[in-house]
Amino acid sequence: MFEIIGAITAVETIAKGSGIRERPRLEKIYGKGNWKKKKGLADIRLNHGETVRAEIHWYEAHGIGKVEHKIKRLL
Repeated sequence: MFEIIGAITAVETIAKGSGIRERPRLEKIYGKGNWKKKKGLADIRLNHGETVRAEIHWYEAHGIGKVEHKIKRLL
């Protein structure tokens, strides 16, 4: 696990609507919405306390918010 410290910058939408393979699972868990997969850069704190810059990906829907953050790569 990790903790996002501060704001996420350089946010881009990388998939939306039917382009999201995980959409049926997301709708089952979180509810129906206008789902988008996004990416951005953030400073994160890893479990052992180290702070690093990373590219993170997540899913987002209006009224539901950001869910399932994951580290894609450390910078």
